[in-house]
Amino acid sequence: MARIAFYTPMKTPDSPVPSGDREMARNLMQAIGAQGDMVELASRLRIYDKSGDAQLQAALRAEADAEVQRLIDDLPSDTALWVTYHNYYKAPDLLGPRVCKARNIPYVQLESTRATSRLNGPWAGFAKAAHDACDAAQVIFYHTANDLITLERERYGEQRLVELPPFLPLSDLPPASNCDGPMLTVGMMRHGDKLASYTLLAQTLALLPGDWALNIAGDGPARSEVEAMMAPFGPKVRFLGQCDRNALQALYAEASVLVWPGVNEAYGMIYLEAQASGIPVVAQNRPGVRDVLTPSEYPSVEAGPEGLVARLHTLLGDLNLRLSLGAEARDRIADRHMMPTATSRFWQAVRPLLKAAR
Repeated sequence: MARIAFYTPMKTPDSPVPSGDREMARNLMQAIGAQGDMVELASRLRIYDKSGDAQLQAALRAEADAEVQRLIDDLPSDTALWVTYHNYYKAPDLLGPRVCKARNIPYVQLESTRATSRLNGPWAGFAKAAHDACDAAQVIFYHTANDLITLERERYGEQRLVELPPFLPLSDLPPASNCDGPMLTVGMMRHGDKLASYTLLAQTLALLPGDWALNIAGDGPARSEVEAMMAPFGPKVRFLGQCDRNALQALYAEASVLVWPGVNEAYGMIYLEAQASGIPVVAQNRPGVRDVLTPSEYPSVEAGPEGLVARLHTLLGDLNLRLSLGAEARDRIADRHMMPTATSRFWQAVRPLLKAAR
């Protein structure tokens, strides 16, 4: 069994701030170590520039220089592999390639993106560093077809690009939902894309006829704005706040549908969770989102709230259809989006690197 150094430039897996990025990092560490290999967080240094600040980037580079030297000196001698999760222009991996070169360790990446449009402008230096880090990787695992486009176009040398679909940290599916309760929305209440999804959801609900009910699980700094959007619907909408795993699973166990437009979601872990419980999903047909959804009728972005409400109206009026789509979704999750599959895909591609490095 091998010792693996794991690094996340943007956010550590044990960050107190909930996010899909944090969740996937945790899942990846668990999946990589599922065969008995030792996965250790290599560094807690956060390399993240949200706004394109040249002074911040310079300061982060200086911190990275010191951290690289520390890791070259202190990384355990039996470290056999370095894995970096989510290298991109705002959060480039300034550590892994240099440490691996100095210590002769294989280097791989998970969920990396190449943003050639950012090679000019305020993030130019960081974008170039992210590209260089991609070039250094012997294997890059991609989660969605959208990520593959630029990775394939900019592939470096004999580098391997391997699909690793987003997955749940489960070996077995949870119980199937009865699909006969309120609708469910699960989403952090943050400004930006999350708030845009909530705005689109409110516009959709305003067009939805009949006697419906919606539970919303989530919290955050934009909660007051979300509550104001939902105020016209009165008791039809119930705010549950941030829910732990058990509370969320109880909601999945009875929800009729999961409704979340998915504005600019990378893919969305909640879609996987809902489908694992046999809940049909109402979302827009967007890049990334479509990679984790069972093939079905998802309204286009151009269809707006009218497209979402039409799909909701169809599903809410037909329990048998909800159960059928839910069962189909469970089959797809079991086949493609569970931890044993992810573990197998990862080590099939990586284990030969460890043997070659000996």
